[in-house]
Amino acid sequence: MSAQSQKARAAEAALDYVESGMIVGLGSGSTAALFVKALGRRCVAGDLTIKGIPTSRETEQIAREAGVPLIPIEQADRIDVAVDGADEVDGSFRLIKGGGGCLLREKIIADAADLMVVLVDETKLVETLGAFPLPVEIDPFGWTITAKKVFDALRRAGVERPLVDIRRQGDRSEPFITDGGHYILDCACGAIEDPDSVDAELLALPGVVDHGLFLDQARVVIVGEDDDVKVMEL
Repeated sequence: MSAQSQKARAAEAALDYVESGMIVGLGSGSTAALFVKALGRRCVAGDLTIKGIPTSRETEQIAREAGVPLIPIEQADRIDVAVDGADEVDGSFRLIKGGGGCLLREKIIADAADLMVVLVDETKLVETLGAFPLPVEIDPFGWTITAKKVFDALRRAGVERPLVDIRRQGDRSEPFITDGGHYILDCACGAIEDPDSVDAELLALPGVVDHGLFLDQARVVIVGEDDDVKVMEL
């Protein structure tokens, strides 16, 4: 079975964590989109009455087309559950996220939620984080200086040979710009043996807005498999 089918199974299983009356954080990316569409079908059928808060403009558009009622985050005093995908998940439910460039808003929603549910296919499970490049969201002002400092910070945190590159878009002549107006650095680390040190070193840098390590947010990981789903909870 394809990874897409595994993701679809995980997305359907995540509906078990949503109840009427909830405020639901809607993640970004291909797997989260499948969940949003499944959620929309339940809302349109009248099986669920919820309010969603999207983590990106793209997710907002998908949710509206699917029939998911949305509210601005400013109207929420709490979020019951956030459902999102991940680029990597290790055995302690630590994540790398942000491959789609939405890591800051995804982290704001995840941190505000009572429960974060992560949806992945089997290929996203890893023993050690870092094979997927770590996205680091930075302010555009002085980005070349910040990029050098990010490199030095990764070295201090134990990453032996980091490769830090500005993410490009289109014809690769312009930096990728997030919904919040920031740039993304993609940091090829190979292996992140001490995610806590990387987290601390990066967040101490002026110019770094946030990064794609989600260390203490996920409490449920749903893994789509060929014939079933595996639900893991902390």
